[in-house]
Amino acid sequence: MSFEFEDTPIVDDTVPAPRRTWRDMSFEAALLLPNVTKLLARLIVDPRVSTRRKVLVGAVLVYIVSPVDLIPDFVIGVGHLDDIVLASLALDHLMAGTDEAIILEHWDGSIDGLDLVRSVFAWGADIVPAVFSRVLPR
Repeated sequence: MSFEFEDTPIVDDTVPAPRRTWRDMSFEAALLLPNVTKLLARLIVDPRVSTRRKVLVGAVLVYIVSPVDLIPDFVIGVGHLDDIVLASLALDHLMAGTDEAIILEHWDGSIDGLDLVRSVFAWGADIVPAVFSRVLPR
């Protein structure tokens, strides 16, 4: 017995998807945090990942927990911006220099989730001045 399928599209693109609110996207991003944390922990202990890239992530983590900041954390609206940008830059650098197979081996979530994580890290790396981008090439 054979089944034949019509050539119908899998995704119905005739009706646009509803716009997602900032709250919805924030909730989705928060759901990715456990997977991101596990990925980073696994990459840090994986001997196949460059030690130089691991050291950069460690240095940024020390900076984030340090009381000394470029922009003090108590400045409303931008106090944590330097921490976020530096973390994004370091994590983008770590993932860009790691083989795709290693990242996929350690990632527990969906590929769409990983793409979202990469785009957020890339955004942080893209807003860093070119001086730092040249020091830390992807």
